[in-house]
Amino acid sequence: MSVETKICGINDAEAMDAALSGGARLVGLNFYPPSPRHVAPERAAELARAVPEGVARVGVFVDPDDETIARVLAAVALDFVQLHGDETPARVAALRARFGVGVIKALKVADTADVAAADAFADVADRLLFDARAPKALPNALPGGNALVFDWRLLAGRRWARPWLLSGGLDAGNVAEAVRVSGARAVDVSSGVEDRRGHKSPALIIAFLDAVAAIEIDRAPA
Repeated sequence: MSVETKICGINDAEAMDAALSGGARLVGLNFYPPSPRHVAPERAAELARAVPEGVARVGVFVDPDDETIARVLAAVALDFVQLHGDETPARVAALRARFGVGVIKALKVADTADVAAADAFADVADRLLFDARAPKALPNALPGGNALVFDWRLLAGRRWARPWLLSGGLDAGNVAEAVRVSGARAVDVSSGVEDRRGHKSPALIIAFLDAVAAIEIDRAPA
């Protein structure tokens, strides 16, 4: 079994081409306006048309209202909505039921309590995603994509009823160790494949995907 990769925050055709040609299994389009990776629904629709069957299209939102999601879904065929804010389990369940789309719930992690909070979402989300919690003192921090790493040992040996992805400060140089320590079977990268904030480097995307493909998953903890 190989490790799945999600390339997140894609906002141009070159990055999308690199992600698809390199073997990404999920591609993320960011609909959070304050993010430097934000893409308008009309542009996202153009990018999504290049995505073949078998690769999941993920829309990233932060505490969205129903109108925002409806507007994006009217323009872009998404397979998953990724919720990266303070959404409650009830809110996740309601969005999933209303829009009939898969939901990935992102959890911000700094300690064991943050990891334990994932239990409440295991029955209402289709996937979980663990990202680093930004310290309050960090200037211009975003809900995710801050190039921060958390302690991967917090996830070692943990099991949930839903698949989960590891995120937070991953790059081609550390992803193998991250998988080994955490036991992740899917990883998510954004800032780690950028040559400047908000701009994806095709070369870095390919390097990351090559690094993931080279991981010997049997050596990761079960």
